[in-house]
Amino acid sequence: MSTDFQRARTALGARLRELRIEAGHDGKRIAECLGWQRSKVSRLENGKQTPSPVDLRAWAVAVGRPDLADDLVRQVASLETRYRSWRRQLAGGHRARQELGIQVTNSTDFTRSLEVARVPGLLQTADYARNVFTVNSEFRGTTKDAEEAVRARLRRQQALYEPGKRFHFLVWEGALHVLTCSKSVMAAQLDRLTSLIGLDTVSLGILPLGAELRRAPTHGFCIYDRRLVIVETTGTELWLDDEESIRTYERAWEWFADCAVYGSQAHRLIIRARGCIQGS
Repeated sequence: MSTDFQRARTALGARLRELRIEAGHDGKRIAECLGWQRSKVSRLENGKQTPSPVDLRAWAVAVGRPDLADDLVRQVASLETRYRSWRRQLAGGHRARQELGIQVTNSTDFTRSLEVARVPGLLQTADYARNVFTVNSEFRGTTKDAEEAVRARLRRQQALYEPGKRFHFLVWEGALHVLTCSKSVMAAQLDRLTSLIGLDTVSLGILPLGAELRRAPTHGFCIYDRRLVIVETTGTELWLDDEESIRTYERAWEWFADCAVYGSQAHRLIIRARGCIQGS
């Protein structure tokens, strides 16, 4: 669970406790009113459990503030929207998440992406993507639908060739050497990257291993126009649309973009990585 998610859930719990105290109830009394175990009241107030909309509406009535029910529900809905468990998102397989990605990409004119451990999804070959989906399904214990997910990802990539759209990718050089697939698949993937250099809708920058960086590239993220940032962690995908988050990730983007190399220099780094794979 992300620190930001837990902080937000703790703040919601504190608000519930505040409303209970204002109503003159102790934990035992409100538990009796709601027909709950006292342990549930404690978990909610201490941010150890995410309340459901039904829980929040019942709480608002129990503390005599039914007028606040909608606000509380919107607050928890925001948590679920911003912090999405991979396990929950991928319960039915990867294809549905890829279809959602198609919608986001199609509604975006300018996409900025940073990847630190793998090739960006929009630039992946079918074989590389197939390996990503297969391994993810095994790791998370979710439905295996790699072929359907690959087809959806390739449909999403059609946006790369649409006039008027712009894509700016940054890839940490180390990602060019990460072998989570066979050497032949990785070699073909690197060939794919070199073929995209010079495409008028695509800018591909490589962050060299020896570059002096103002901050470490700790995780990947995508910025869609100036309306949405999507951040991937091991267990959660964050959808951030508030102005402060967008400004923060844009600043991080600019710092990384200033340190990247492009064109022939990027091409040389990709070819060097391919040579290392062939020689290993």
